[in-house]
Amino acid sequence: MITRIREVRKAKGLTLEQVGALCVPPTTAQTIGRLETGTRTVSVNWLNRIADALGVSSSELVALPGQNVVPVAALLGPEGARAPTRPLSLPPPAPLDAMVGVQVSGSIGDYRSGDEIWCRRIMPDEFSSVLNRDLLLPRHAGRFLFGRLIGREDDRLHVLPLGIGNRQQVISDPPWGAVAVQLVRRL
Repeated sequence: MITRIREVRKAKGLTLEQVGALCVPPTTAQTIGRLETGTRTVSVNWLNRIADALGVSSSELVALPGQNVVPVAALLGPEGARAPTRPLSLPPPAPLDAMVGVQVSGSIGDYRSGDEIWCRRIMPDEFSSVLNRDLLLPRHAGRFLFGRLIGREDDRLHVLPLGIGNRQQVISDPPWGAVAVQLVRRL
């Protein structure tokens, strides 16, 4: 089995030690390195642990025959564009379980018309872990609120809707939420 653990880890800017610390239970950088390079066999359990630590689905860490990927031609940073030092590829986005989407119909905040925002559903006990992130929340009568979660007091969430001059809104006891995890933008 060919894995993409190293590619995904580097794309997220994490070191071997950081990934090892994020695993549950934590492991060593040496173990992660061995799993990346194939010197140690990657079991399904290890694949799931590393995927959880990296915040991706386990399918994104495996190169499957016939799976389309996009080769990376250049790396772009403050110094400009430069060629990668080794072959890299971009796996296509894959939806995780419990995902919902938001399609942007008109530019607002950081989002442009036509953007697709992929959101991971979360339960109320997870709201504290997504402070200062964009969140979709259900409201009564089939309405929704999308904005930055800026605070939480007991069962009330303080959300700052996108756009200039909008006021904070407070939602009490929403049954679920969906945190933005991926942006798909066509140019």
